[in-house]
Amino acid sequence: MSTISPPQPPLLSIAVQSKAFGPKEILGNVSLDIFPGEIVTLLGASGCGKSSLLRLIAGLDQSYDGKISLSGKELTGITQQIGFIFQEPRLMPWLTVAENVAFQAKSPRNERATVSALLEEVGLFGTEELLPKQLSGGMAQRVSIARGMFSKPDLLLLDEPFSAVDAFTRMKLQDLLLNMLRLHRNTVLMVTHDIDEAIYLSDRIVVIGGQPGIIREIIEVDFPRPRDRRDATLTGLRAKVLDALHGINVI
Repeated sequence: MSTISPPQPPLLSIAVQSKAFGPKEILGNVSLDIFPGEIVTLLGASGCGKSSLLRLIAGLDQSYDGKISLSGKELTGITQQIGFIFQEPRLMPWLTVAENVAFQAKSPRNERATVSALLEEVGLFGTEELLPKQLSGGMAQRVSIARGMFSKPDLLLLDEPFSAVDAFTRMKLQDLLLNMLRLHRNTVLMVTHDIDEAIYLSDRIVVIGGQPGIIREIIEVDFPRPRDRRDATLTGLRAKVLDALHGINVI
């Protein structure tokens, strides 16, 4: 009897034929499968449709031609199976940290234990009653990560989540994210403009480009974790990613 396990079905299947805003087509034919536990990054120039694709997957925009499925079921709107972390924290200024984390809950006060555990994981235990104005930018984004994890999503979408903080805080948040993913076993699709961030975090880098945006190349990042940012093999991969991006610009 064979001991080979059958291939794992994808968690997310993307088959977008077209996405347009008025007469302008933003996305062309984009087909991509993402498998459980993967961290996949969308990389490309501004305006190539990366964030628009995230919005389609999240159910924030349902005006497109094609089909997007999660766990084999077509997505037709917003679902708690998908968490979203934005470029800015987008915390409600009139709510406490705890209330922001449990924003999706029907009874936030009944979720105190879950909220406190998540805040402890992101290094903010004891901040439950603070307001967003009392937080630094890095702290606010940690709250945003905790909020994104609150519904225990199968898929986590991140739209340039660390671009608004300084370089040192960005590295700390990257490591925090990896630790959270190890604990919660989420699958991730992330948009970034930072090549080094994509290489450090990702299992695969999907290079998108053109007008309309299509997948130009998929680059495997086949290195075990934890990774060392100073590792020459990682920095060597940077040249391959740059070549892929350069290839887009000359098309």
